[in-house]
Amino acid sequence: MAKATKKQALGRGLSALLQESSAVISAADKNADKLVGNIIEIDLDLIEVNPYQPRTYFDENALKELAGSIKELGVIQPITVRKIEANKFQLVSGERRFRASKLIDNKTIPAYIRLANDQEMLEMALVENIQRKNLDPIEVALSYQRLIDEIKLTQENLSIRVGKKRSTVTNYLRLLKLDPILQTGMRDGFISMGHGRAMINVENTEDQLAIYEKILRDKLSVRQTEDFVKNLKSKSTPKPKKKQVPSYIKNSLKEISEFVGHKVDVSVSSNGKGKISIPFHSEEDFNRLKNLLK
Repeated sequence: MAKATKKQALGRGLSALLQESSAVISAADKNADKLVGNIIEIDLDLIEVNPYQPRTYFDENALKELAGSIKELGVIQPITVRKIEANKFQLVSGERRFRASKLIDNKTIPAYIRLANDQEMLEMALVENIQRKNLDPIEVALSYQRLIDEIKLTQENLSIRVGKKRSTVTNYLRLLKLDPILQTGMRDGFISMGHGRAMINVENTEDQLAIYEKILRDKLSVRQTEDFVKNLKSKSTPKPKKKQVPSYIKNSLKEISEFVGHKVDVSVSSNGKGKISIPFHSEEDFNRLKNLLK
């Protein structure tokens, strides 16, 4: 009985509902409530792809597998579209289901109807794309950056929109500072996000590429990469040079040390000014030095 009711509702969607709502473009239009929020069967020829879709590559084999599943079971999860003209719709999400349905020559597809302007459309497409589980780290980072640049979101607001901690958003965005070759390596699965994060603070591009080659050559784990970068940075950090003490002071140090009974320390600035430091070990020792210096 439930199946018959659903089929009847979808059947009405193909006929009366689309005709009654042909002029609906905004939520204020007549019959908008009959269209928006409903799932109806829409002719595939009335739907155009989303120009804001962040994903541009669709695996052909995966599409054929999905098409086979749709042929057997139908479209289990409806796509989401927005209405843009009288009987014209644009994909918000579900392009794989849309493409797979076309592969098996389906004529219609179940769709959830929304109304949205271009900015809302871009935001929905980006956020929906980010929620996918099979995205590579760079694809996520680029989607985050587009939301910041084109929707004008702060990192704080972005973290709320996508349901992630702000630190997580920041870690993804920092990956975009890496050399493009390293970014491609992450996209192709040669290195992980952890490898990329380990190299973020390596500023020199040549050093980044050298580490990347070592990771591939020696099959370094993330932990090994972190240790390698740490050792590399410690070796490259120049140790502060001790300022040279003028010879006239150096020659007198031994004499002063013997006089006070302690090894004294002398520091001299570039303008010739300096100071002598004399250690003491107790109140008695301090009083002894005080008497010596009277």
